[in-house]
Amino acid sequence: MGKSTTLTRNKGMAKRASSRARRHLRVRKKISGTSARPRLVVFRSSKHIVAQIVDDTRHHTLVAASTLDSDIRGGEGTKSEKSRKVGELLAQRAKAADISSVVFDRGGYRYHGRVAELADGARSGGLEF
Repeated sequence: MGKSTTLTRNKGMAKRASSRARRHLRVRKKISGTSARPRLVVFRSSKHIVAQIVDDTRHHTLVAASTLDSDIRGGEGTKSEKSRKVGELLAQRAKAADISSVVFDRGGYRYHGRVAELADGARSGGLEF
């Protein structure tokens, strides 16, 4: 790998990250979590997925779940199956915290694949979007 290949690869990665950040800001202009209906935020990396429920009026994370949790981390299955489990775990924790309805923030990602699986898992766990 030459120097130009590395520069091109890093430039492409930076462009994707900045594009996602722009999309996320565009979504965040319209979506805000309140105490009555907090925001479910998704972050997806190449290996893991993290979801948290945030009250934007108090700037406070109410509930969080990820594939790094001990319940899911060692388990078998594809990343999509683990994403569904994260959604179900998040819904279970939200119910314990008396949260039943949320606003879904896809974080600038397409509503497809792991993001959609997480949302479906949260819905099957009892959260309403």
